[in-house]
Amino acid sequence: MEERPAIFLISDRTGITIEKLVHTLLTQFDNATTDAHFRAFQDTPEKISKLVDEIDTVAEREGVAPLVFSSVVDESLRKQLKTAKTEIVDIFDIFLPNLSTALHKPMNQHVGKAHGMGTESEYERRVEAVNYALSYDDGARIKGLDKADLILMGVSRSGKTPTCLYLAMQYKVLAANYPLTEDDFMEGRLPEPLKPFKEKLFGLSITPERLHQIREERRPGSKYASIDQCRREITAAESLYRQQGIQFVDSTAVSIEELAIAVMQQIGMKRGV
Repeated sequence: MEERPAIFLISDRTGITIEKLVHTLLTQFDNATTDAHFRAFQDTPEKISKLVDEIDTVAEREGVAPLVFSSVVDESLRKQLKTAKTEIVDIFDIFLPNLSTALHKPMNQHVGKAHGMGTESEYERRVEAVNYALSYDDGARIKGLDKADLILMGVSRSGKTPTCLYLAMQYKVLAANYPLTEDDFMEGRLPEPLKPFKEKLFGLSITPERLHQIREERRPGSKYASIDQCRREITAAESLYRQQGIQFVDSTAVSIEELAIAVMQQIGMKRGV
């Protein structure tokens, strides 16, 4: 059996950036993903020294040099980390020289800018967006929907709430969501509170089988969770979307991140970097 090296993910901040990047890279290789040693907030020479000792100890004990990914910004700490007896994949060494040349600008070496609060106004907009998503969840409020950038609609348990929260936290989108019920389907028209905001509406769908599975976990054996009920609701919801000319996506096999991006792309909402 082939021995896989231990993996270290090292950051001077939270490690979120390096985690996502490395996971994406390793999925391109069969059986390469494994549990990783996360070492966040490695921002002093003392911490790096202990980390180098730990990496060398693991290499000696397992007989296989660990694979180390680093997003440490400070150049002196990066040099110190490279004294470990292993392969260091330094994200900044890989990307920054070419990027600096292309931008005609030097690297500023500011730690934590990717996941910090950003400017005060950016932070306030994010807080406002999260509060809005929570206040306008599942049709809880009607007054104030005019302020929404986006109103997600769909049957119960189709992914509306987590998508709205992700859009708020990641992109500062004022996202509300509204549940479609049997009364709406019987009337065959948009719920009255949503009619003034048709241009802001976006629908979510899901396969009846997946919806049945999700609802069974919540209310096992109920009519609400039955496969027939799920089929009726999904058929009616998609029919309503088409009838009203509302764009929609299937959330069945899509992550929240992918779902949020799909929604933003379809409605033409811009993403910042």
